[in-house]
Amino acid sequence: MREKNCLITGATSGIGKAVALGLAEKGANVIFIGRNPDKCKAVAELIKKKTHNENVSYYVADISLIREVKKVADKIKIDFKRIDVLVNNAGARFISHQLTDEGIEITLATNHLGHFVLTNELLPLLKISDDARVINVSSGVHYGGKGVIENITEPSQYDGRLQYSNSKLANVLFTYELAERLKETTVKVFAVDPGGVATNFSRNNGLKFWLKHLIYYLLKRELITPRQASQTIIHLATSDEFKNQTAKFFFDMKEKESSQLSYDKSLQKSLWALSEELIKKIN
Repeated sequence: MREKNCLITGATSGIGKAVALGLAEKGANVIFIGRNPDKCKAVAELIKKKTHNENVSYYVADISLIREVKKVADKIKIDFKRIDVLVNNAGARFISHQLTDEGIEITLATNHLGHFVLTNELLPLLKISDDARVINVSSGVHYGGKGVIENITEPSQYDGRLQYSNSKLANVLFTYELAERLKETTVKVFAVDPGGVATNFSRNNGLKFWLKHLIYYLLKRELITPRQASQTIIHLATSDEFKNQTAKFFFDMKEKESSQLSYDKSLQKSLWALSEELIKKIN
């Protein structure tokens, strides 16, 4: 992985941080995006210290805000001539209805739309690589998605659990549609279910909700560490066996069937059209 440029979103904690550490250990040039400048600086220093790899850089941006994503993409395009691996990892779950300052429901904005914009903005850099890979971090909850993915502006229509599932379904739909659009290029696209991970995920909803989330996975004996959860992502990013593969879904180091709805080509295309429409309204 030496000389390869690997970009990870949401790398100041949890899975993203573990992926950044793992790729740095393999000698990659690690680039990451985070919201908090102090956390970004601390994580960059930690990665350098732990891996003895000085090729670590970061950018500060809120992935849920399209204008910020476009600005950070412009900076990256100036600083780097090529991106070899893009890990769209940043994500959040919100039990209460919220809109971003740009008028987008925050779960959809954070988990899908920001990464949709970032990926498309960086496609010119990905296409330069002779073996580029886009890895979208989804979740097993995507199986519960209902396929009606929309920007919910009315609080009365908001179901936090369903919207989160739909946003994770959107990650897989986006994976397959992007792979189809890039089939004549060297860019390969994958989606991953990292499993139930012991992180601060959902802490934004309050301590009570986070503890409930944590206890649920502990009782199921399914909770794994961020390091364990990162292994499938790192494997997809680094292994030669995926050079000629694309549009696949993985869990626990193995290829797996994603939800039946995720293979619906009309849903894939309608999500793409919705995403483009939402972006136009923000411009």
